[in-house]
Amino acid sequence: MQTLLEYLRAFLVGGAFCAAAQILIDRTKLTPARILVGYVVGGVILGALGLYQPLVDFAGAGATVPLTGFGYTIARGVREAVLRDGLTGALTGGLTASAGGITAAMLCGLAAALIFREKSKG
Repeated sequence: MQTLLEYLRAFLVGGAFCAAAQILIDRTKLTPARILVGYVVGGVILGALGLYQPLVDFAGAGATVPLTGFGYTIARGVREAVLRDGLTGALTGGLTASAGGITAAMLCGLAAALIFREKSKG
């Protein structure tokens, strides 16, 4: 039963992020790219204010998988690396913290490119 509740919380929080983005796309003149960047920056800001970790604790993947979670992960990695390595950590911490997710995205993209053929739009 506990696992089912974890899935439900992740689904509801992740779905709320998606619904909010869809509302922004439908009701504003913001481009999807600007909304995505806003989500990443929002994750950084909420993480800096200490507001994102409780959401991660509550929703798990529902908070870490969306782009807000990516921004939060980068900011957390930079903060930890700066404390450990000094100013050099500001340059390396974000990539170190998010390397697993970036690698997975690149490998999935490569696999899709190898499996599927491109089609012209015309």
